[in-house]
Amino acid sequence: MEQYSLVALVTLAAALMVFGMALFVARTHASTGILAPTMTGDPVLERAIRAHANTVEWTPIFFPSLWVFAVYCSTAWASALGTVWIAGRIVYFMGYVSAPGRRFPGFFVQSAAVFAMLFGAAGKIVYASLAG
Repeated sequence: MEQYSLVALVTLAAALMVFGMALFVARTHASTGILAPTMTGDPVLERAIRAHANTVEWTPIFFPSLWVFAVYCSTAWASALGTVWIAGRIVYFMGYVSAPGRRFPGFFVQSAAVFAMLFGAAGKIVYASLAG
């Protein structure tokens, strides 16, 4: 199991990132005086909620891609690409909260990282299945 330690750390870091975004949304709710479950009424709150929700929507793509890539391809590359995904999501979140148009650089970085893992793992599995 030690060979997966870095991948496990990236997994936990991603979970902490999502939690941190949730805390930001909660603080924004409190600072605007718009308490949950209300989700509208302040543009920054609305963007923070959307940026967090979009990150949550990507996690079912990210986590399996990370782990399947680690198992079938490379734990080092999975850890590196997972870290890039986290960085991209943070840039996405911060950009989106500041202005909707600023979300794109982070979006492209994180999507490139996750698709590299997703298609890399799928390609390796298909190749191994056909060759074996």
